[in-house]
Amino acid sequence: MSKKYNVYGIGNAIVDIVTEVEHDFFEKNGIEKGVMTLVDEKRQLELMKVIDMQKSKMSGGGSAGNTIVAINQFGGKSFYSCLVAHDALGKFFLEDLHRNGVDTNLTYENCPEGHSGRCLVMTSPDAHRTMNTFLGVSSFLSPQHLDESAIKDSSYVYLEGYLVASPKGLEAIKEAKRIAEKNKVEVALTFSDPSMVKYFSAQMQEIVGASVDLLFCNDEEAMIFTGTSSILEAREKLKQVAKRFAITLGANGALIFDGDTFIQIEPYKVQAIDTNGAGDMFAGAFLYAITHNHSYAEAGKLASLASSRVVTQWGPRLDPAQAKKILTDLVA
Repeated sequence: MSKKYNVYGIGNAIVDIVTEVEHDFFEKNGIEKGVMTLVDEKRQLELMKVIDMQKSKMSGGGSAGNTIVAINQFGGKSFYSCLVAHDALGKFFLEDLHRNGVDTNLTYENCPEGHSGRCLVMTSPDAHRTMNTFLGVSSFLSPQHLDESAIKDSSYVYLEGYLVASPKGLEAIKEAKRIAEKNKVEVALTFSDPSMVKYFSAQMQEIVGASVDLLFCNDEEAMIFTGTSSILEAREKLKQVAKRFAITLGANGALIFDGDTFIQIEPYKVQAIDTNGAGDMFAGAFLYAITHNHSYAEAGKLASLASSRVVTQWGPRLDPAQAKKILTDLVA
C-alpha cells in the first residue's frame, strides 16, 4: 500500500541569514568556529551589528527543513512539522515551504506571538560554516505540534538532532519516533552537528534508544557518538545502534551501510565555497532515492553528487531546476 508522503520531517523552523566573514572574525568576536552554537537574541543582534548585513542573504533553513525541501525538489512528497511566530520571518518561512510543495499542519493565522527562529550563518574563506542560532518560538516545538495521521501516512519519519537541545523538542521527537514505530513507519535520524553529539550525548542516546532504521552523520559525529578515534572503529559500533547508516566524509565522499554491506561512495571533486547545508542535501537526496526504488549504492551516488553541487554556491539549497538537472546528469 503506497503512502501519501515519502518523508515526514520534524525540526526547527529557522530563517538563515547567510554572510561572509574573514578568518579573524571569530577570534575577534569570541565565536567557536565550525560548529552550531545556540545564542540568545541579544547576542545574535550584537553579531549582526558587526557584520555587513547589506551583503547578507536570507533564505529558508533549518537542518530538517533543508532536507525536506530537497526531497520535494527531486520529485518526492514531504510533510514538515515545525513552529514559527506570527511575524515577518514566520510568514517568509511558511511561504517558502508552500512554494516548494511541502505540506505542513502549521498555518500563519494560528502561529503564536513572539519571534521566529533565525540563524546567522558565517562562511569563512576556507568554505567552513559557523552558525549562531536564536531559536525563538521554535524552542517551544512540542508533541502537540505533531500530525499523527501524516506520520502514519509516510514511508519515513526524519528526526532532526538539533531538537535534543530543547526539552520540549526532545519530547516531540521521542513521541514522533514512538508513533512511527507503532505504525511500522521507518525512522531516520540525523545527528545534525558535532556539538549536539558532544554536549547532548545523553539526550541523543535517549533518541537512538534500542535502534533507528537509518542514521545520517558525518565522520566527526560518528566518532564522538561511539567514543572511537577512527571511522573503522566507529562504523562497527554504529551497527549496534542503527540498522542502516550513512557517514559523510567531506571531500572523501561517504560510507554507506545498507544493513549487510559497506558501500564506499566516491566524491565528486569540486571547489567548495560554502559547506552550509551539504549534510542536509545529502540526506534529502538519499531519502528521495530510497523511497523511489533506488538501491543504497544508487542513493549514495545521487546524494554525493547533490551535496557536491550545493557546496559550489552560497546557501544550503538548490532550486528545483538544479535538482532535476542532477537527476538527468546522474543517468547520462
